[in-house]
Order: sequence, then structure tokens, then C-alpha cells
Amino acid sequence: MDDLHIRRFAPADSQWLVARHQDLYALEEGFDDTFGPMVAGVLRSYCDSHDPARECGWIAQTGPRRIGSVFCLQQSETTARLRLFLTMPEARGRGLGKRLLRDCMRFARLAGYRDMALLTHEKQQKSGALYAAFGWEQAASRPVRAFGADLIEQTWHVML
Repeated sequence: MDDLHIRRFAPADSQWLVARHQDLYALEEGFDDTFGPMVAGVLRSYCDSHDPARECGWIAQTGPRRIGSVFCLQQSETTARLRLFLTMPEARGRGLGKRLLRDCMRFARLAGYRDMALLTHEKQQKSGALYAAFGWEQAASRPVRAFGADLIEQTWHVML
């Protein structure tokens, strides 16, 4: 990934991001077709009303090919929320997730947030290991039925 470039999200990335989330989570986690519209709603809200001083999204690319994403969104005045963190299978295990997470956390810190939170699920063990390596702690877990699947939802938190 010598030609890796991380740039700001643009509205033109929305269709790709929705499709990749829908496809990958259906394939890897068995999610149904309600997941893509949820992602589309997050992106629509971001495009319509985000505060660029407090919220940002990034797209990772190699050449013209998109291979990942991450977003820092405002949850409250003091808490940022990590959203839409994705690395394409061919880009995994090569440090991209670390770079995206580090950049997102740095942005949150510089934007004045004191902490960050995220929701994930128990099956995402590699993501959980990455969060833990960056100082995140699992704060809660609970069984849920979401996107057509029975999941153990996890809430993670980190002080910035």
C-alpha cells in the first residue's frame, strides 16, 4: 500500500460507502438489507448538517480505489462517536485500521472532545483488539436483534 492516501469524505463517496457496508456486513456477519439504509441515513445526516470543526469523515484509497473509511461524529458536547469504520478485506492486516483510528482520535482530541464512544458487536473481535490497543475499554454489552441477526452489542469508550 505504498500509494495509500487518506482524504476527507465527499458526498460522492456515499453510494460506494453504503454499498460496501451493506455487502461486507451481509457476507461477513449475515446482516439483512436494513443495514445499508441505516448507513445511508448516517451519511445523509452528515452531508446535510455536520459541523466541520467538530465532525469529519475520511476515505482511504490506493490509487483511485477506495479501501476504507472512518467518521468522527458529535455524540454530545464532550463526547465524540466513532462511526462507519471499515477496511476492505484486501486492505486488512496492513496497518490501515490503525492509521484510520489514530487519525480519527487525533481529530476528536483537537476538536475539543474529552472522550469517544462507539457501538460494535462481539463478533468483531479483531476490531475490539484494535480498540483495546489504542486504550479503548468495553463499557457495556447486551444481546440485541439488529439487521436480521442476533448480536451481542458492545459499547466501547476511551478518554482522549
